[in-house]
Amino acid sequence: MEDTPVRLPDTHAVLRVMPMPADANIHGDVFGGWIMANADVAGAIPAARRANGRVATIAVTSFLFKNPVFVGDLLSFYARVLKTGNTSITVEVEVYAERNRLQAEVVKVTEATLVYVATDSERRPRALPPLAGTADR
Repeated sequence: MEDTPVRLPDTHAVLRVMPMPADANIHGDVFGGWIMANADVAGAIPAARRANGRVATIAVTSFLFKNPVFVGDLLSFYARVLKTGNTSITVEVEVYAERNRLQAEVVKVTEATLVYVATDSERRPRALPPLAGTADR
C-alpha cells in the first residue's frame, strides 16, 4: 500500500461505473474479468475517436491489478492514446476506485495497455485517417 494519498487524475474519465453484487464473488470482491471488460470499453473510446470509426481489440499487452475492487466502489477509467501505427492504436488505461465516498479515499486499482486496430465495414484492417490539421505527405 502507498503512504502518499492518491488523487484522481486531473483529466476527464472516459468511463465511470459502480460494480454491483452480480459483478463479485460471495465475499464482495469484484471479478478481474469484469474490470478487464470495462477497461476494454474505456480503451476503445479514445481508439475509436482516433480511428474516426470502428475499432477491434487485437491485444492486451499488459494488465496489472494493483489493489482489490469491492462492490460499492466508484471506478473511474482514464484512457489515452500512447502511440499509433498504420492501422493500430495503443491505449493506456488507468483505473481508480473511490472508496468510502464520504471520506473520499482513492486508490489506483488497475493499469493496462491495450491495442486496437481500425476496421472497415467488412471488419478488415484499414489505415488510420490523418490527424486533423495535418496534410498527407
